[in-house]
Amino acid sequence: MNLTFTKMQGLGNDFIVLDGVRQQLQLSSETIRKLGDRHFGIGFDQLLLVEPADREGIDFRYRIFNSDGGEVEQCGNGARCFVRYVHDQGLTDKTEIVVDTAKGMIRPRLEDNGLVTVDMGVPGLLPAQIPFVAAGDAVVHPLVVGDVTVDVTVVSMGNPHAVQVVANVDSGVVAQQGPTIEVHPRFPERVNAGFMQIIDRGAIKLRVHERGAGETLACGTGACAAVVAGIRRGLLDETVRVTTRGGDLTIRWGGPGQPVFMTGPAVSVFTGQIEI
Repeated sequence: MNLTFTKMQGLGNDFIVLDGVRQQLQLSSETIRKLGDRHFGIGFDQLLLVEPADREGIDFRYRIFNSDGGEVEQCGNGARCFVRYVHDQGLTDKTEIVVDTAKGMIRPRLEDNGLVTVDMGVPGLLPAQIPFVAAGDAVVHPLVVGDVTVDVTVVSMGNPHAVQVVANVDSGVVAQQGPTIEVHPRFPERVNAGFMQIIDRGAIKLRVHERGAGETLACGTGACAAVVAGIRRGLLDETVRVTTRGGDLTIRWGGPGQPVFMTGPAVSVFTGQIEI
């Protein structure tokens, strides 16, 4: 069949978005992998599927698939593209929507300046919420990675993150450690590995090796997790500019029990069709 898609990006984290409201879609893992191939398919970091709401108080359901075909729980840059897509496609006339994900509700909102703010919900801070194998709760956990031990702070933003502070994100540490941390046995469901360089209390640089996708130009949930980790470690203030290789996000977190708010761009690149 011919599949109509929209290619979108948020800070270079790229997606194809599919309308599962006005058409029925059956996507196998093999099909998703073929679509995600940047040489023989379309190419993307994640595929975003818009589905109709299945209960009261919800506008849409949001499903996310990595380019390796695996379904994941959450994607922050994708959430911004999601609200831009449903609004541009005429699926809603609301500028703020309630979206159901595999790990709870999020609330993306189109701002007057063209940016998008997403209420990403309250982060999970306990090891069992990640999940992460640990003897007890702590802000910092030592993690053996190859022949070195690094200090990580674990955070769930609906998906699992392990964030460490590094002196220089461009030193090669992402490529060296990211793939190993992703599949570390202490993370039963694998993990997104974040590498955070502190610029000052209101600014960081961040690179993320994403579970199932490798390093991307930006990771929205990774930016949220990094700021949460930095605030918990006493290194950051409540509002932080996060500079990724794809651009900047603004993240705000008021502390434990409070939701994380993420603001950044969402851009439609092109619409096309592909035969599958």
